[in-house]
Amino acid sequence: MSVVLRTQDLCKTFKLGSDEVHALKSVNIEIHEGQLTILKGRSGSGKTTLINLLAAMDDPTSGKIFLRNEDISKYSSYEKDKLRRKKIGLCFQSGGLISTLTAQENIELGLRIADYPKKTREQRIKECLDLVGLSKRSAQFPYELSGGEAQRIAIARTIACNPEIIFMDEPTSALDTTTALKIVKVLKELVEKNNSTIVMTTHDPNMIDIADRVYELSDGVIING
Repeated sequence: MSVVLRTQDLCKTFKLGSDEVHALKSVNIEIHEGQLTILKGRSGSGKTTLINLLAAMDDPTSGKIFLRNEDISKYSSYEKDKLRRKKIGLCFQSGGLISTLTAQENIELGLRIADYPKKTREQRIKECLDLVGLSKRSAQFPYELSGGEAQRIAIARTIACNPEIIFMDEPTSALDTTTALKIVKVLKELVEKNNSTIVMTTHDPNMIDIADRVYELSDGVIING
């Protein structure tokens, strides 16, 4: 399978008073098309910093990030915003649903931001709700959904515009085992049926078991992968 995303000697350093914290040190990884890649490691290992860099949410201190062989680490803020709207899907632990919008409206907002064709938005929303098994909850507001349902709606919103690559940060950490397994099933179907490319951080062994590839981080360094 082709390489969608890769890093070259990626480093990230933060200032903490007069000290420097080396969150990532010369990280080299490859993300392949149509695979679920897991970033694992203890708290403070650098995995969230890495996923933020890969998703163009932050800038590296040094090193490069290539999306389809184009160096996106040098993109301007405008170029990165455009990239996230068109090619990158983001789904984080909190879900980030807008409380004043229904499930359907939350998904539609994502499509509007991505300039998804208006005439096919309704059908696409239905497809995504069906995929996560929540078509009957489309008119519900986030506060009317369980934690697992809200997370699945967030996934539906993330995948709706057919992003080239999907990033997820600890999507099941706050969920019970039964709900987490439902999320696992949705992600597995995305990879197998839609040829989706997913990169996620997790501590959940159920997620690690279904991954196509796992990179383990410790103190900002890839120690296994």
